Amino acid sequence: MSFEEQPARQRTKKKRTGRAVLFSVLSVVVIAALVAGLYAWNLARTFDENSNKLADAFPAEETRPEVKEESKDAINILLLGSDTRAERSDDEQGDDFATLPSGGRSDTMMLVHIPSDRKNVFVTSIMRDTWLDIPGVGTAKINRAFASGGVPKAVETLEGLFGIRINHVASIDFEGFKGLTDAVGGVTVDNPIAFTPVHAKGYYFPKGVQKLDGESALTFVRERKAFTGAGGSDYRRVKNQQLFVKALLGQILSKETLTSPSKIQNVVSEIAPYVAVDDTLDSAKIAGIASSMLNVRSDDMTFFTLPNNGPGRSADGQSIVIPDMETINKFGEALQNDTVDEFVASTDLSQ
Repeated sequence: MSFEEQPARQRTKKKRTGRAVLFSVLSVVVIAALVAGLYAWNLARTFDENSNKLADAFPAEETRPEVKEESKDAINILLLGSDTRAERSDDEQGDDFATLPSGGRSDTMMLVHIPSDRKNVFVTSIMRDTWLDIPGVGTAKINRAFASGGVPKAVETLEGLFGIRINHVASIDFEGFKGLTDAVGGVTVDNPIAFTPVHAKGYYFPKGVQKLDGESALTFVRERKAFTGAGGSDYRRVKNQQLFVKALLGQILSKETLTSPSKIQNVVSEIAPYVAVDDTLDSAKIAGIASSMLNVRSDDMTFFTLPNNGPGRSADGQSIVIPDMETINKFGEALQNDTVDEFVASTDLSQ
């Protein structure tokens, strides 16, 4: 081999070596993408195959309000909490609770509002005894809507109250909180009021910061009999549910969870059997919503109870929650105009 030939061969070898390294890197990237794709596909299949469906979750099209241009990109989700195993007193039986397709009853209602800019999440708890106009029924407790027409009637009632469309409906059985809490390694809450559950013996929740495992979390969100005072026990239970849900979401959105494929898999596997969703809310839709909210954390979530004037009695003697319609109408306008952040900033929602 001549001196002149050697540099050319060395250059060829270097080029081939460079190509080999490049192909190796590309191969790793492709394999990683395939693995990630398979992982995401498995997660989606787990959710879609194991969650239940709420068939015909929405009312007739002609009964639904028009969507305003200002809020057409916002998302409103009606979240229904059901409790299939919690003890109920005699006055809690009957049509105040309606059985959902998932097998539970509508104990808890929350309207989840995600504004167009996806910078925040606003969650409004609607107390089950709130005295509202139920289309085709008359004035009654909101839970009467379920007894009269199931989920579609509840959606119609709230859409009429706020003047907005509810895009999706999801029902979650409280039993799912147990496995979900354990799947993320427990949930830390700052409990404002110490209490001893009435029906769950052996538990005590002191005032202050504490970490809940699955069983204690389930007891925490169920309890209402331990609370007394103005407004009744439902007010404190709703506050505790808000407290827990915010803490749970914060844990799910934490770096520790999001960077752990096994934890994410456990979260999806644990919650799917306890969830029922409308026909349009599948894993692809959820992924789309989630991908638009990558920067949202628990501090960006605001929880409050639908404004009311406290407990009262209906003309026929029922124990009810009296809605604060003046403030509720302002909230409805904020939902329609996608200005809920301004409404929250200017309104006392500390009840």
